[in-house]
Amino acid sequence: MLNPLIVDALGRGRGGRRATLDAIGAGPRAVAGVLERRGFKPRIVTAEDFLEGLIDLSGFDMLLISAMTVDQPTVRRIASRWRRSNPGSLLILGGPIASDPWVLLRVGADIAVIGEGEKTLEELLDLVSGDRLQDGLSDLRGVAYRMGDTVRVNPLRPVMSRVEYDAYMPSTRVIVDYPLHYAARVYVEVLRGCSNYYRPLIEGCTRCDRCRSGSLRERYDCPVGIPPGCGYCSVPSLYGPPRSRSVSHILGEVEELLELGVRRIVLSAPDILDYGRDLLVEPEPLTDPREPEPNYDALEELLAALTDLRAIRRGEASMMAENIKPSLVTERAARLLGRYLKGTPINIGFETGSESHSRFLGRPSTPRECLTAIRRLRRAGLRPQVYFIHGLPGQSAETVNSTIKAVEASVEAGADWIILYRFMPLPMSAFADHPP
Repeated sequence: MLNPLIVDALGRGRGGRRATLDAIGAGPRAVAGVLERRGFKPRIVTAEDFLEGLIDLSGFDMLLISAMTVDQPTVRRIASRWRRSNPGSLLILGGPIASDPWVLLRVGADIAVIGEGEKTLEELLDLVSGDRLQDGLSDLRGVAYRMGDTVRVNPLRPVMSRVEYDAYMPSTRVIVDYPLHYAARVYVEVLRGCSNYYRPLIEGCTRCDRCRSGSLRERYDCPVGIPPGCGYCSVPSLYGPPRSRSVSHILGEVEELLELGVRRIVLSAPDILDYGRDLLVEPEPLTDPREPEPNYDALEELLAALTDLRAIRRGEASMMAENIKPSLVTERAARLLGRYLKGTPINIGFETGSESHSRFLGRPSTPRECLTAIRRLRRAGLRPQVYFIHGLPGQSAETVNSTIKAVEASVEAGADWIILYRFMPLPMSAFADHPP
C-alpha cells in the first residue's frame, strides 16, 4: 500500500518559512481527507521541517506538495531533496501553484492537479494503485504532467456540484502533525468558489455586459473568453461559483478539531456572506455578487451551531470569519455577524479608491460601498482589516490619489488595520499576462 507524505508549503515564498506564522490552511487537510477516504494514512509535514531534515523520508513513496504561486523557490528545494532521497517516486503538486502547468519543469515535479482536486486525486490514486498510471494519465481530466522536457495539459475537470463537494470530508486527524496546531489559526472551509462573475474591462472586451446583466447561467461564460472575477484573482477560474458545505459537516469538523486541541477556528471562504446564497438560486450557478441578498437563515444556523459548541461557548476557543464582500454587507448582515463574531477581525478587499478603476478591474463593490461596509461592520462590533493593492493594471496618478484618500477614509470609518499588497499576475486570471 502507498505511504503518502503531504508537504504544506503554502505561503513559504522563497525562504521556506511561512509569511504568516500562525495560520494553517484548509488545503492540505482536504488532500489528506481524500487519501484517508481511499484507505491510506497520510502524514503532513511543514515545508520548514521537511527542508531542515526533521523527517525520515525513507518510508514514503509518494509526495504531495500544496503551495501557492509565490512558493516556487521553496517547492523547488523540496522537490530536490525528495529526488535525492526517493528517486523514481511520484511527486504531485496541488493548490494555486498548479494553475501554471509549466511549473512542473521549473520545480521538478511529475504531475500538477489543477483546480478542485478531490475527484482528480481519487482517480489518480486508482491509477497508481492499479499500476495503470502510464496508460491512464492521458485520459485523466484536471491534470498536467511532464513528458520529458515538455508538459502535457489535459482538459480541466468541471467543478463539483454542491452535493458532490459536501461529500468530501477534510481530515482532522492530521492536524496534530502541525507542531503548533494548538496555537495556530486553523482554517475550516465553509464554502468553495466565488460569486463575482463580472469581468475586467480589458482589451478584447466587447462591452456586451452579459457578465453583469445576463442570467446567472449566461454570466458563467464570456463570449470572448475573459476569465471571470476581479482581474487579479483566479478563484472563479479555478474553483467556480460558490457551493456551501452542510452545517452538520462543518460542525462535525470543528468539533473534532477542538477535541484535538485546536483553539482558534477561522471560517474560510472568499466571502462568508455567500454561505447558503447558492441554495437560493439552485439549480442555477451563483454568478451574481450582489443578488440575492445573503441567506440570513442559513448563515445564522451555521454561526449559532458553531458558537454553541462547548469550548467556544465557554471562551476556551475562538472563532472568526475570513473574508467578506462589501457588496453583500447589508445592515442586517452586519448585525448578524456582530451577534456571533463580535470583537473578531474580518478581511475586506478594497484594492482601489477610484470608481472607474474599480469597474475596470471587474470588482463587485464600489469604493463607496467599501466604506459603508467598514462602518456597518465596525458598528456591529467587528474589526475590519482592509486590503489595498498597488501596481494594478490601469493604475495612474489619479487612481493612486483616490486610493490614498480611500485609505484615510477607511481609517476614519473604523478600519482596524490597513494592509497594502503589491500586484502579482496570477495564472488563469484575466491579468495573468500583465507584468508585475
